[in-house]
Amino acid sequence: MALGRRRGKQSEVWIPSHEIAQSPGHPFYRRLNQLLAEAGFDAFVEELCKPHYADRGRPGIPPGVYFRMLLVGYFEGIDSQRGIAWRCSDSLSLREFLGFGPSGDTPDHSSLTVIRRRLPLAVHQQVFAFVLAMANDHGLFKGKTIAVDSTMLEANAAMKSIVHRVSGEDWDSYVKRLAAESGIDRPTREQARQHDRRRKGKKVSNQEWESPTDPDSRIGRMKDGRTRLTYKAEHAVDLESDLVVGAVIHRADRVDQATLSETAAAAQVYAEAAGAEEPIADVVADKGYHSGAALADVAASGMRSYIPEPKVRGRRRRWKNKPRREKRAVLSNRRRVRGNRGKRLSRQRSEKVERSFAHVCETGGARRTWIRGLREVTKRYVIQVAGHNLGIMMRK
Repeated sequence: MALGRRRGKQSEVWIPSHEIAQSPGHPFYRRLNQLLAEAGFDAFVEELCKPHYADRGRPGIPPGVYFRMLLVGYFEGIDSQRGIAWRCSDSLSLREFLGFGPSGDTPDHSSLTVIRRRLPLAVHQQVFAFVLAMANDHGLFKGKTIAVDSTMLEANAAMKSIVHRVSGEDWDSYVKRLAAESGIDRPTREQARQHDRRRKGKKVSNQEWESPTDPDSRIGRMKDGRTRLTYKAEHAVDLESDLVVGAVIHRADRVDQATLSETAAAAQVYAEAAGAEEPIADVVADKGYHSGAALADVAASGMRSYIPEPKVRGRRRRWKNKPRREKRAVLSNRRRVRGNRGKRLSRQRSEKVERSFAHVCETGGARRTWIRGLREVTKRYVIQVAGHNLGIMMRK
């Protein structure tokens, strides 16, 4: 047999439709389409998005296609909209999943941006709640005990671009001015850098610096130790089903104690929208969430907290000038945590919440966002978490 050589082929002017290669389809995406069709997903999102479109004009991209493309980003581990658009255009199986044939153009990445900006955050949150309602209809969603934890997402902004909030200087100009004030006459960039390395008390705080390209991002430390402009993603996970009941994006400089009650309240709203029979009763978190005010807020919302208390050696807690409701909440929480159920819930929290971050942020491509603005980042993230919940439904 002779060696075959690859040569460029001239495309034909006309190809009969029966000769175009048909996709055998992907079993996962076919089953997912079947699951969405049984729940009436396309009719729901079309009715939901209808008020945000004009009654006349050329029909736009169906909302079902837009949300499916965001789900593809999670299932394929693609973090950017350009990557999602290219992957959907290149794959016959994904074309079938979106409802396109082997010919014709799939939506461009710019179309995804236009639709995301057109649809408000509430629409994306209602789609997330719809997926939870699907899980509830299949008997998977319990929602009585939730575990809360947070992780950092890398923002679409560079540390080199930060500017001083008061003077408006960028970092290079700021360092050169400090070098000049120290006695260096007309410092060069290299001299300014050497002075910056040697100076004491060097600190880059969110109170002094901000990003001009993404003002909602904050300076923070990623899980691998790098200092970046970040957002904080917080999950509330149902410990019985592994489903994420609430996913909230916060500014990264907000401490965990301040965001606990907000995330728990958001999870309660999603659970009610999903048709949960009982309200959320228990909230489990790690010791980083422990504070008297946070525990009192959780108790005021009708939930029981299971949050370990940080150990402070050689000092007893003082309740002078503290509200009585905080003392009552802290002592009740301490009693519950020391019980057998509290220890069991703590072990489940460390396993299941971290697993949700591994799926959504690592394999799901959400650790690095290419979108700017708190609301815009939240829109994309809640649909990625909805994809995580759909994956759990597909497995179970």
